[in-house]
Amino acid sequence: MRRTSSMGLSFPPFTQAVKQLLIANGVVFLVVALLDAFVSGSDRWVQIHFGLVPALVVFRVWIWQLVTYAFLHAGLWHILFNMLALWMFGAQLEQDWGYSIFMQFYFFCAVGAAITTVVIAFTGLLGASPAVPTVGASGAIFGLLLAFGILHADSEIMLFPIPFMIKAKYFILGLIFIEVFLMLSSARHPGESVAYMAHMGGLLFGYIWLKFVPRRGFAYATTERVFGLRNGYYRWKRKRAARKFEVYMRKHDDRGDYKHEDYFDEFGNFRDPSARDDRKSNGDSRGGWVN
Repeated sequence: MRRTSSMGLSFPPFTQAVKQLLIANGVVFLVVALLDAFVSGSDRWVQIHFGLVPALVVFRVWIWQLVTYAFLHAGLWHILFNMLALWMFGAQLEQDWGYSIFMQFYFFCAVGAAITTVVIAFTGLLGASPAVPTVGASGAIFGLLLAFGILHADSEIMLFPIPFMIKAKYFILGLIFIEVFLMLSSARHPGESVAYMAHMGGLLFGYIWLKFVPRRGFAYATTERVFGLRNGYYRWKRKRAARKFEVYMRKHDDRGDYKHEDYFDEFGNFRDPSARDDRKSNGDSRGGWVN
């Protein structure tokens, strides 16, 4: 992975995944704002149906909210902060990982933050309520911040507009400290702590990805497991068929010259019948085709 020494004096590029996410979030924000301008109460309707409402996710199984909530924002400053962080930190991570892995990580953190919010909402911890909607990409953004702080720990960031340089690892630790403080402080205002818990969920699932998911990504690991199970099943079928064939041959072997190695190789695969004579002549232990 590429490491950079400083991020303070240059802007990152608009990489493909980052650009697509910026456009998607911007379009959704404008559409919701236009609807609210012409249809009274539409903003609340959108939050209920496409924001994250834990009670609706659990009791009505509106599972699409685990993803759609990350494209809604509560105001201009909310979306500006999230999109700026996505651009500044996400572009570098996409350059490190590539388009596919970056997208997997982003939505893994977004869904993970949503799941964390749903679980905590039903505990009532710090005044959390399952009826309170949560919106915003902050869960995914905090996952990106954690990943950048770990993978580019010694990169320096300028705290704009303050001309002060700080290493990424200290910047991320400071953000985590602030988030924990705000989450604990919000306990006096029931419902406000849910958003901070989503942030912490994004941090948690970002760490889980970096710690446990293979470098090629979660989708690759799942595919490998599926193919492994499939291949194991086929191997079991071949061995089962070989045992049945051997039992049959022993029962019908009138001359008594049946030999297991004439029909099966050392891996238990059935030999090509046309290659058996060649094997006897040249000592080759493998047939012409092997499963």
